[in-house]
Amino acid sequence: MTRIYFDHNATTPVAPEVADAMANALRTIYGNPSSVHAYGQQAKTALDAARASVATLIGAEPTELVFTSGGSESDNLAVRGVADSSIASGRRHLVASAIEHEAVIQTLKALSKSGWTTTLVGVDASGIVSPDRLAEAVTEKTALVSIMHANNEIGAIQPVADLAAVAHAHGALFHTDAVQSVGKIPVDVSALGVDLLSLSAHKFNGPKGVGALWVRRGTRLRTQMTGGKQERNRRAGTENVPAMVGMGVAARLATAKVAAPNDHLASLRDRLEAGILSGVTGTESNGHADLRVDNTSNISFTGVEAESLLIALDLEGVAVSTGSACSSGTLEPSHVLRAMGFSPHRTQNSIRFSLGLGNTEAEVDYVVRALPGIVARLRGVSGRRPRTAVAAHS
Repeated sequence: MTRIYFDHNATTPVAPEVADAMANALRTIYGNPSSVHAYGQQAKTALDAARASVATLIGAEPTELVFTSGGSESDNLAVRGVADSSIASGRRHLVASAIEHEAVIQTLKALSKSGWTTTLVGVDASGIVSPDRLAEAVTEKTALVSIMHANNEIGAIQPVADLAAVAHAHGALFHTDAVQSVGKIPVDVSALGVDLLSLSAHKFNGPKGVGALWVRRGTRLRTQMTGGKQERNRRAGTENVPAMVGMGVAARLATAKVAAPNDHLASLRDRLEAGILSGVTGTESNGHADLRVDNTSNISFTGVEAESLLIALDLEGVAVSTGSACSSGTLEPSHVLRAMGFSPHRTQNSIRFSLGLGNTEAEVDYVVRALPGIVARLRGVSGRRPRTAVAAHS
């Protein structure tokens, strides 16, 4: 059976160079980086090299980077760390967008039970947060604004530099979850003007279980994991050196890729999207047509439940997603599409196609050919038909 992987926003295949570097580190770099002997210093050297590579990827200084277990921990450390350090200042208000990853939204919900006031800022029909709308939400009591750089479901790229300026005008710090943008598009912390930025290795062909939080020098952040003095007292615990070595190699590969961009992924995505919208009636594209990462397309299929379509595609050897992998197993409609003002049915009939390393035109064409029959079959079972025979693109 043909096997096609169109779920790179959930996770990416590990690059061969990354796997080789990690295997070598597992075999030969087994000292504790905190140990002063030669074995420990070998591990620390490897860790420092990885940190420098990740910092280069986002235009940062290595000393400003905290290694974590991934994007969710980085988001938690940013939001909780700033919140805890802001209590004495009297700032007890947190702001995020309504389309944030669950790692941010659930953290705000938890903090709201501890006396924090929280506000979720809405988006327009294309999934973009406007600076004016953010300005209406931020007050002099706001400690932190957290708005993602690129959305995981629709790929929408936010005007982060403008949004950060709004937060700073009110004396608030600004965090961006850049998990879905780092390694796909150029990301520079200075150009973005943010104070904290989260990233995760497995989103750019690195290993799972390792990520980082960039913290601008001078930003107050209270550690959430106490113990030893690792990561400059910002995250206790012996570092996972092989994983961090792998992240460093993945970062070097990603730096080279974004420095010499090509339109291959965007071309594949556009070919897939155009083929689906023209070949399957009752389909609509969700999100901004231009302001999005090159690999992501989110499409609604009228008269079809997304979960049924996902399973049907999987039986044909095609891996896609209904949205965030961290929300799998829930029957709740997409909070992202809901925030964009879509109908209840549309929030539950949308599929995310996210392309990446190794995908080809032949794979795209296979999916385009297979989808009309699959969708027709599912609509026949449900008895639902699109009202119009003309595919729409929003």
